[in-house]
Amino acid sequence: MQEGADLDLAAVRAFVAVTEDHYFSEAAARLGITQQAISKRIARLEADLGVRLFLRSRSGAGLTADGRAFLPHARALTSIADQALQALRDRSRRLRVDVLDTRLASLDLVRDFHQTIEGTDIEVITSNGLRSAPASLTQGTIDAAFARTTGPLADGLRSTPAFLEPNCLIVGMDHPLAAEREVPMERLSGVTVWMPGNAPGSEWGEYYRLLGAEFDVHIDTSGPDFGWEHYVAEIVSGARIGMTGERCRLPWHPRTARIPLVDPCPVYPTSLLWHHQNHHPLLRSLIRFTESRFPPYDPTRQWLPAPDRPAFEASS
Repeated sequence: MQEGADLDLAAVRAFVAVTEDHYFSEAAARLGITQQAISKRIARLEADLGVRLFLRSRSGAGLTADGRAFLPHARALTSIADQALQALRDRSRRLRVDVLDTRLASLDLVRDFHQTIEGTDIEVITSNGLRSAPASLTQGTIDAAFARTTGPLADGLRSTPAFLEPNCLIVGMDHPLAAEREVPMERLSGVTVWMPGNAPGSEWGEYYRLLGAEFDVHIDTSGPDFGWEHYVAEIVSGARIGMTGERCRLPWHPRTARIPLVDPCPVYPTSLLWHHQNHHPLLRSLIRFTESRFPPYDPTRQWLPAPDRPAFEASS
């Protein structure tokens, strides 16, 4: 190899492709170029290196001793180049953050991050929580997700506690509880709370099932679920009462009351999830920001289902 000569990356890619496909024609098809073009690239690479890389025969192209020696370095070169290109692509696109609903508290944290950390460019995506987020994180279609999670995560996924949101009772102004400043959980024993959005198999549906079992509250998930406006209208009518997080942005109505639940206060646990191979430059900043904002779990006044406690107690 001539001193100071630079290798052509396209020629190196051609060399790796021929090595893997064994035929110049198949390697050319994979790279989307002609067989003549790939032959020229290999010839140029051999000239630059000053060695012969392939022995051509009817059974395909086999590596020479020099070709075998060069192969791991060629693969390393293309890998480094791919990583560099991906890093630039990551820097040029928005951080894609998945939230369950834009009315929920997770959006507040994303908004605070955007306003606090300089240079953030974020795309908010809504989905159906853990039923889709793990696959989307693994595939790289989203960079981070806020969701309740318990137990082992899918391979490659990581999480950190994000926040604990107190639950409140939602009643119409004509309901007997409307004048209360707070409602102890024991007063809800035997009461039916309507939550048509608690989809079967969802992590939030499971949370409220456990809450109901703990405090003898019947969670009515009957629908159909016609959305937040219909939910509030039904509660205002006095026919039902509801429950939601204290920071949930319900449609405003003058005839509703939101009453804190206490003794203990049931808190909904939300974690931030990401894939450990995701290298978006803003992702680490979001993780650090989330961890810095996490309030400790207080078991003396707050309630969590047993499956959620290990992660949130460890972070307290």
